[in-house]
Amino acid sequence: MNITEVRVKLTEAKKNRLQAFCSITIDNDFVVRDLKIIEGYKGAFVAMPSRKLADKCPKCNSKNHLRARFCNDCGAKLDDKRALGESRGEAGEESKGKFKLYADTAHPINSNCRDEIEQKVLAAYKEETEKAKQPGYKPPVMGEPDTDDYDVETS
Repeated sequence: MNITEVRVKLTEAKKNRLQAFCSITIDNDFVVRDLKIIEGYKGAFVAMPSRKLADKCPKCNSKNHLRARFCNDCGAKLDDKRALGESRGEAGEESKGKFKLYADTAHPINSNCRDEIEQKVLAAYKEETEKAKQPGYKPPVMGEPDTDDYDVETS
């Protein structure tokens, strides 16, 4: 695996633990978006893209986040203990004393890959924070790419 590009977008809130969003391109062929750089107790680290875990309302069958107390659709009161795992399977599994409320949508499967991603992303983050200190700094745009951003083959 060769990380061929890292894009970093610093966040505005300096007191927040979330410092930046980034995307990586692998082998000029595959993009992973929404990695997060978070300031932890032992320094910055890279969090993989994730989604909130949800379950369905027993009354209307609508999806709701595990922390929701009431259904977003019908307003029914939801069981406070549903995140404990009785019917959730992996979502309720306990991890270091906390219940799993998010699931990674993309992640490395070994520590060497994780280390490589983290080193390259944190190096790009450091570089972007230095650029941000310069007068006239303009942050990169991180929305959906236009066709100019990546070589897109159309058939």
